Amino acid sequence: MITEESIREALTQVKYPGFSRDIVAFGLVKEIKLVGADVEVTISMQTKDAKVPEQIFKDAQDALNKVEGIGVTRVNIDVKNPDAGVQGGGDAGGGGKSAIPGVKKVIAVGSGKGGVGKSTVSSNLAVALAKAGYKVGLCDCDLYGPSTAQMFGTDQQPMANEKDEIIPIQAHGVKLMSMSFLVNDSSPVIVRGPLATRYTQQFLRQVEWGELDYLILDLPPGTGDIQLTIVQTLALDGAVIVTTPQEVALIDARKAATMFAKVNVDILGVVENMSWFECAHGERYPIFGDGGGVREAERLKVPLLGQVPIDVHTRECADRGTPVALMDAGESVTSGAFGEIAERLNGILK
Repeated sequence: MITEESIREALTQVKYPGFSRDIVAFGLVKEIKLVGADVEVTISMQTKDAKVPEQIFKDAQDALNKVEGIGVTRVNIDVKNPDAGVQGGGDAGGGGKSAIPGVKKVIAVGSGKGGVGKSTVSSNLAVALAKAGYKVGLCDCDLYGPSTAQMFGTDQQPMANEKDEIIPIQAHGVKLMSMSFLVNDSSPVIVRGPLATRYTQQFLRQVEWGELDYLILDLPPGTGDIQLTIVQTLALDGAVIVTTPQEVALIDARKAATMFAKVNVDILGVVENMSWFECAHGERYPIFGDGGGVREAERLKVPLLGQVPIDVHTRECADRGTPVALMDAGESVTSGAFGEIAERLNGILK
């Protein structure tokens, strides 16, 4: 017997082009009509790429025709312009994006792999923007390896207001939300895809962020459920790609850049982290290679926002919970680099 559930199950075999996630999980299937064994399906999406709806139409027809006992099938594709409606990037979904009340700009900081210093960049970028006089929030979206509590030197636990919204922790002029405030250092976070998605939405939607000029989203490495949930449902003003100079990191950085491009989120620029080590005698050593971030920015046709050196002082500051960007630019080359990145980013988004 043909049922709505059996049709929906068949459509889970249709992947969104370029992703491992299916169109049902993305929320693209808006309506299923049954008349006996005949089926009409409406699929809605936002995209500028004409090949995407064409591929989904073909794959959906093929999936439906494999359902035993099915009659006449009709697939309607509703394509919306991602530039219409809410500004700030696009998504793979069908018009479900929205802004966060009171937040002017939302910036995602991503990388294709771990270990490139993405959280260090996110934290210090947030501090540098706050030092420049902006109201800033930082949401640590890495549920499995949260580090914000350590980097900002606070072990406070968030409270709730009368609306049952989470009140973010404040440190060094930045409003903070992270799983690290909810679990102790030795407790692993064991959550599967749907629950991870729910936590992410709660951090973004049920936190009393108040009035912010910038909300920085520190994404987990890779291109999994959390990243896709964010780009699917939230109006992003752009993304910053973090990489180290060597080719191994650049390969994965390109995957992150491709993900954002496929869902119509603008790449604001590239930050090359760990660009060099400078010894006590002033000689620079490109430990992880030379110029990889520069070349990647040129390939993407986006600005190189900055090159951040690797130094002991930055690590010591993070361990103490006092981000290096708190220092004056004259005291720290690294702090100066983050100040310049914040200035360039602000200039792009004005």
